[in-house]
Amino acid sequence: MSKYSDQNSSRQAFDILEEQIKALIETCAYLKEENRLLRTQQERLQEERLALMEKNQTARSRVGAIITRLKSLEANT
Repeated sequence: MSKYSDQNSSRQAFDILEEQIKALIETCAYLKEENRLLRTQQERLQEERLALMEKNQTARSRVGAIITRLKSLEANT
């Protein structure tokens, strides 16, 4: 009976370990996908940020040009 009990205990321990390994594999796959999605999102946000910075610079230039024209018109009057 002791030998059977030891085999049963070993089998249970093996089954538990197998389930833990399966859970780790699933977690790893989930994290890989999440990481891929986050990297994609980060790249998109960086592109969006760059586009907004360019728009901001364009707006600054246009405002600067408008101010220059207004000062010129003011000086001429």
